Amino acid sequence: MREEELARYAQTASSAGLTVSEWARQALRAAASSQSDGDVDVKLAAIRRAVAVQSGGREADIETMLAETDAGQLGVSTRP
Repeated sequence: MREEELARYAQTASSAGLTVSEWARQALRAAASSQSDGDVDVKLAAIRRAVAVQSGGREADIETMLAETDAGQLGVSTRP
């Protein structure tokens, strides 16, 4: 590492109130945690399963939802 680069890191660490070592540890942890560590298809499948469980696999009809939203904004009950 060049001296100029080390000096820039030292300045950055100092402005954050950290030693260069602690600043480097935090930067490495942040970089490591931002990396994906799993298969995208597996993650998407898990999300889809969670959504299916949450909604019971049933989605509301959009026209019904819009009518209920409009009625609520107008203060009208949509229940019998």
